[in-house]
Amino acid sequence: MTENTLSPPQTVTIIGAGLAGSEAAWQLAKRGIAVRLHEMRPLKMTPAHHSGHCAELVCSNTFRADHLENAVGLLHEEMRRMDSLIMACGDQARIPAGTALAVDREQFAELVTAKLKAEPLIEFIEGEVTELPDDGLLLIASGPLTSDALYDQIRTLTGEDRLMFFDAIAPVLDAESIDMDICYWKNRYDKNVAEGEAGDYLNCPMNAEQYKAFIKELVDAEKVAFKDFEDIPFFEGCMPIEEMAERGEDTPRFGPMKPVGLDHPETGEKAYAVVQLRRDNRMGSLLNMVGFQTKMTYGEQKRVFRMIPGLEKAEFFRLGSLHRNTFIKSPALLDGTLRLKSDARILFAGQITGVEGYVESASMGLMAGRFLAAMAKGEEPDRPPEDTAHGALLAHISQTQVAGFQPMNINFGLLPPGKKREGKRRFSRAERRRSVSERALERLDAWLTDK
Repeated sequence: MTENTLSPPQTVTIIGAGLAGSEAAWQLAKRGIAVRLHEMRPLKMTPAHHSGHCAELVCSNTFRADHLENAVGLLHEEMRRMDSLIMACGDQARIPAGTALAVDREQFAELVTAKLKAEPLIEFIEGEVTELPDDGLLLIASGPLTSDALYDQIRTLTGEDRLMFFDAIAPVLDAESIDMDICYWKNRYDKNVAEGEAGDYLNCPMNAEQYKAFIKELVDAEKVAFKDFEDIPFFEGCMPIEEMAERGEDTPRFGPMKPVGLDHPETGEKAYAVVQLRRDNRMGSLLNMVGFQTKMTYGEQKRVFRMIPGLEKAEFFRLGSLHRNTFIKSPALLDGTLRLKSDARILFAGQITGVEGYVESASMGLMAGRFLAAMAKGEEPDRPPEDTAHGALLAHISQTQVAGFQPMNINFGLLPPGKKREGKRRFSRAERRRSVSERALERLDAWLTDK
């Protein structure tokens, strides 16, 4: 009788022991898959890191809000339900911070490192990876500060035109937080608008007094200084709005704040200047501030941008920035399970895929770990439903239009909206958001039960 022997699952190579790589290694080891985890620190440091620990954080409030009325709180809970190492260590290292999940950074990194090093299936390999392995399952989770040598390897793998090294990002707002009694939908000169339809741009009109006060605050606002590793020239095509204002009071008014062709559709009133917002997703729940890249501090962005008529109570899903960032054009390169379309043995996870934030990076590492475990066992990976936070992030980085793809935090604008009313009672924003979270968790539980 012939003995029935099965080949053991293959070892998975992971490049990068940040939050994504650490989470992926944990998920794989817990499923019986051996891992080679490469990390160049401490042998080669980056300007942003200070230790050789895994999953080193920059600030204690990295995990942000921890309740179900906030999309990142939903992401937390989904990760907890999927046995996340990052969330378990974050909860253990928690320090008081109201409803936010803040952690003792050193304790957190030490906990993650200790947990991973206690796993016999995880082999740590110190040193910079300068060449990608040409066989076996591979996860690239090297982060936004990918080393130059590895950057060159990834550029060769993906195509030079598909790897960004700098990004200019404008703020994204919650559409529901905008005063529609002041703002109006209209395309410039009503171009490409069918009769009876609204335009594609939401316009916030300013008179001369409002505009001049706004420009003064733009110029005087506190700016974020560039770090040594963010030595980036200002490109004309992505000029920060405050830099534009410093060139002359009227410069923005002849640029992104140009009012011509945007007379009010009902009153015919002409504005002195106009701030335009455009839809940032298919549902129109997210609006992008057109031409408003900025290096103002986050607090100053909220203060100054809320001077714009109609945005006095605006909620920001993403604040603007101009900084060094390595991320691939994931919608062109990756499928819905983070696999490289041109070579399905290679996956990407973390900020390099175009998710913004440490929690989001870890969540994509969690997904990559689960997908790789299935692949190592000869199975097809299965992704969670798109009305979960994890499914929504996967959809963002694999289905967004390539031309407009930019890094994004998790937010409710990426998920289908919740019910707005029950009978005659209109739900509050908090109630709508909690209902979205509760639906997502139900869907996640059902998906996990089917495994």
